[in-house]
Amino acid sequence: MSLLTRVREDIQSVMRRDPAAQSGIQVLLTTPGLHAVWVHRLNHALWQRGWRLTARLLSQIARFCTGIEIHPGASLGRRLLIDHGMGVVIGETAVVGDDVYLYHQVTLGGTSSERGKRHPSVANNVIIGAGAKVLGNILIGENARIGANAVVVADVPANTTVVGIPARPVERGSATRPPKPRFDPYGTPCDPCLDPLLGEIERLRTELTDLEARMARAERRETEHAERRETEHAERREPDRAGPRETDHDEPVARG
Repeated sequence: MSLLTRVREDIQSVMRRDPAAQSGIQVLLTTPGLHAVWVHRLNHALWQRGWRLTARLLSQIARFCTGIEIHPGASLGRRLLIDHGMGVVIGETAVVGDDVYLYHQVTLGGTSSERGKRHPSVANNVIIGAGAKVLGNILIGENARIGANAVVVADVPANTTVVGIPARPVERGSATRPPKPRFDPYGTPCDPCLDPLLGEIERLRTELTDLEARMARAERRETEHAERRETEHAERREPDRAGPRETDHDEPVARG
């Protein structure tokens, strides 16, 4: 695919997904996310050919101009859209698929100082909300949605929405009818869904209520048993009032 075709494809992708985009020329001139991606493609090619210092210098220039830091070693797919973009960080061994949507302050970071694959892999058609941190050598499955400010440290299955710190899945759809891929602004579900934290609190509340009821029944049985033992003990110690009474012996009469 020629460079001109790739540029045209990127612009059309922004026009299709960003309601604020009003014209192709506007997108071309005023979308820092695209500028950062285009410079990265050059930097990535230089990195793979061994021109690593040059690639790093150009990436720092792009970072200064756009506020987006993409390591030249990262692998980015087609039609990647970085919306707003300020504060985005993509690490060296990160892999990003096609049609991915990133918002500002997203971090695709590592959790290890060792060399090798230490950054996340993001599959196709994923949306990552503003401020989300995706950390470590983990996989974000296709059509996944990561809510704003979520911290993801484990794999996210395909077609799953996760929110919170640490990120947990929220229920959307059912096992027989999974949710269809859709665009979620900032990766955050705005439709009614079950918050995993609230669900956990409700489960704990139910278990606590059941435990209190069981303890109350046990205490009631123990009290009844103690009262029964006390009654039996009192009955054993009570003298038998219906028995014969003892009589005094007559003293012998002294004879002269």
